[in-house]
Amino acid sequence: MASSTGRITLWGIEVFVAAAEESSITAAARRLGASPSAVSQQLTNLEGALGTALLNRNERPMSLTPAGNLFLRRAQAVLNEAARARAELAMQDLSTLTRLRLGMIEDFDSDVTPRLLRDMARDLTKCQFLLETGPSHRLIDKLDQRALDMVVVADIDAEADWMEVHPVLEEPFVAVVPKGSVPRDTDHLAVLRQMPLILYTERHHMGRMIASHLARQNLTLNYRFELDSYHAIMAMVAAGAGWTILTPLALLHAERFRDQADVLRLPFAPLGRTVSLTARKGVLEDIPAQTAARLRPLLKELILRPCVTELPWLEDTLRVTS
Repeated sequence: MASSTGRITLWGIEVFVAAAEESSITAAARRLGASPSAVSQQLTNLEGALGTALLNRNERPMSLTPAGNLFLRRAQAVLNEAARARAELAMQDLSTLTRLRLGMIEDFDSDVTPRLLRDMARDLTKCQFLLETGPSHRLIDKLDQRALDMVVVADIDAEADWMEVHPVLEEPFVAVVPKGSVPRDTDHLAVLRQMPLILYTERHHMGRMIASHLARQNLTLNYRFELDSYHAIMAMVAAGAGWTILTPLALLHAERFRDQADVLRLPFAPLGRTVSLTARKGVLEDIPAQTAARLRPLLKELILRPCVTELPWLEDTLRVTS
């Protein structure tokens, strides 16, 4: 077999971009699912083929040389063109797509994600699906770093010019209280002011949305707990430890506690969020739009109908986008 030493390979370029963006061989290896030694060897091969050093590997964090800065722009363009080429070929025959890296918010991981992957696998018969779940901000970062091809995430701080965004679901925030703790014909806000508030963590975007909204309402609430788990929050509400502000998706995620809690409209100005499928603009051709179209009927079946059946007053604010 002929040696590949001295050749510029697509894999070598992908390794270089990961190393440049992560400023660490170990982090690049983790992102690519390779060993640090394999990443280091690919960088050595690429630098040998180009005849120049691209990275200052002895620095911590690792930095780009002047040549590395120049090559990075070209390397990113090469990766974008390669992704477009794969997408164009796949659009001719979806069965030829060989890899799809998908990020999904944790809200979907028990019901929606398995159904989506199963349905996509029927058409993409030769495709390897690589799934990552996590909070929206982390998935967007992975998309920006080209470590994922598409992500399904909730509202982000600002839509960048490199993104194409396909909204799939709009949902309101609701108040979730211990069962029977807020009588129907009372001032709900007055009752809630007397109860501890269990906040979803402000380390995630959804928590920051809630905290900012409360601040805009000039509300002073009895805030005692800040957690990053729907299950933990709902377990505390079910046990009578306080009340919380979540979304219908979060309630479905922690469904085991639903019988021990009541769901109310927010007793102040409404707040909502949008869940969207997001990809790098123009890279995957029509695949993001097609995936969003495939996702919407699943959301109607698995999210909207169960929620509206149980809580009919959600019908005006919980909706799948067209």
